[in-house]
Amino acid sequence: MVTDPILEIRDLRVDYGYGADAVTALSGVSLTLHRGEILGIAGESGCGKSTLAYAATRLLPPPGLVTGGAVLLHGAPGTPPVDLLSLPDAALRSRRWRDVAVVFQGALSSLNPVHRIRTQLTDAIAAHDPSSTRRSRLDRARELLAMVKLPEDRLSAYPHQLSGGMRQRVMIAMALALEPQVLILDEPTTALDVVVQKQIVEQLLELRERLGFSVVFITHDVSLLISYADRIAVMYAGEVVEVADAESIYREPRHPYTHALLNSFPPLQGPRRVVTGIGGAPPDLAALPPGCRFHPRCPYRMPACAERHPGLVASPYPGDDGRTVACLLHGTDDTTAVPAALAPRTRSRSA
Repeated sequence: MVTDPILEIRDLRVDYGYGADAVTALSGVSLTLHRGEILGIAGESGCGKSTLAYAATRLLPPPGLVTGGAVLLHGAPGTPPVDLLSLPDAALRSRRWRDVAVVFQGALSSLNPVHRIRTQLTDAIAAHDPSSTRRSRLDRARELLAMVKLPEDRLSAYPHQLSGGMRQRVMIAMALALEPQVLILDEPTTALDVVVQKQIVEQLLELRERLGFSVVFITHDVSLLISYADRIAVMYAGEVVEVADAESIYREPRHPYTHALLNSFPPLQGPRRVVTGIGGAPPDLAALPPGCRFHPRCPYRMPACAERHPGLVASPYPGDDGRTVACLLHGTDDTTAVPAALAPRTRSRSA
């Protein structure tokens, strides 16, 4: 069920560098996060996933520069949205952690190594809630650790005394300290073993049900998103190439890149199959190929793919409600030209 939007990213553009030497890392990305939803963003390293998160929250370090677009945060129904990119610094600071919080990749580098966990949690609360008392901040820190299933005595620990999974739980607790509406997770389970990864993701789902926040989950592991996300946006070379609900992405991918990603990891259930991977390498953003950016690696490319750049448009097939895809294969009048692997299941059976 589609709900009201809580966060809208409209035509977001990001460059690294200035002038003639600037490299475009995001080329007009548009996405919508609905209330209570988990939106997954998947793609290979360098596709622009983390740049999208940092640019949308104005945390992009130099030489990154937002060159266009808007990031609209919606409040209570009936109130106008706020563009995070145009807010004054003081107003933006007041909304960070309270409305939008980020869990960064690599908890060890995000936590201060010379301060105890207690200090880092209470300082974060004090910075955004100056009216709080020392006792209330400490009580809240205890509540937060209990929320992420860590014992209270971990408040006295330093980051290096915690395991990777514990540090990531601390980061999640810190992000939830002021009960934000939107939680952005930038590869939160990187470098964790699969057991701890599963525990942390399931804990996040439990907290989402309890607190009602919406999630943007960024990862290169599309198999993880299929299990937990409501919708998935697939990115390639600074663009979104397909958006659909998680089950549809898994069962019937439309974009060749999405299909290739799904065939790059082994299935956890069902019959064994050959893992093919993706041939070639992602393009150099400073020298993008003409036409479709994926066409040099695409096994289904047509001559037009090297000339025309496909836009992200609604899928033309019945039953694909809400799905958007950027591929010339689905814009042709000859539907028999669409490979069975990318066609609707009814057509692929009859083909």
